Amino acid sequence: MALVVAQEVPASSSMAVPHGPAGVGEARHRMRDQLRTGGVAETVIDDAVLILSELLSNACRHGRPLGDAPAGDGDVRAAWHVEPTGRLTVEVTDGGGPTRPAPATPSVTAHGGRGLNIITALADDWGVRDDTRGEVTVWAVVHKDARPVRRRKDFAARATAPAVSAVSAVSDLGFADVFDGLD
Repeated sequence: MALVVAQEVPASSSMAVPHGPAGVGEARHRMRDQLRTGGVAETVIDDAVLILSELLSNACRHGRPLGDAPAGDGDVRAAWHVEPTGRLTVEVTDGGGPTRPAPATPSVTAHGGRGLNIITALADDWGVRDDTRGEVTVWAVVHKDARPVRRRKDFAARATAPAVSAVSAVSDLGFADVFDGLD
């Protein structure tokens, strides 16, 4: 009897990201690696990474860094976690800003303003949470059931080729004859 040890997605991950575009790529790569290692489906990971990118971009564009650092210095905080129920949530916390996060209606030629609309389209839910220190956290439930995809180790071995008699019966149908003159 083989013992199967399943890797689990880290219950949570949090990282400081420089306030500005420099750390966004590192955060995306770290999230992708951790969720992939945990066996989360690639489509869910793709959505989570895009949502993280949008939230970080918005925090760096519209929010202040955490703490007392002037704009452009300091960090924002990116976090993601998979709950025991499988719910995957992504959060980005900044030092607050002059406006509240809200979806916009940009013109067709606008260079921005679509981030929260993208998040609304991809996420199961999202919202904003304020705290007493003035920090603002924008969160998104990427998927309500992102539990790791579990495959049995013998998955490939259990898929068997068709019997030889079934293969010869298919070849007798003459499908290949239709394509003979198409060289």
